[in-house]
Amino acid sequence: MGKKANFRQKVYDLVATIPKGRVMTYGDIALLCGQANGARIVGGLAHFGPTDLPWHRVVNRFGGLASGYYGGKLSHQKSLEREGFVITDLKVADFQEKRWTPISR
Repeated sequence: MGKKANFRQKVYDLVATIPKGRVMTYGDIALLCGQANGARIVGGLAHFGPTDLPWHRVVNRFGGLASGYYGGKLSHQKSLEREGFVITDLKVADFQEKRWTPISR
């Protein structure tokens, strides 16, 4: 498996573990998967990756919603609100409290 394919699989595996009611940033995911500057790559994987993963639980570094999310920021907002998130000004309210980092990776 090549380096790019390995990174992609790590991203998919990590996103699959984000628990309901919690979010991660694109940068958090990139860092934990071995590419500290790979947030944009994670964004591309989110846009074109498997649709059965909880991509709605991935937000920007400020807790903001993704314009690249299928259907745009309002669709992203609706997906998060269905899980009980409160969204204010297109950002996750209590972002730092909702931000999740796996204990062991």
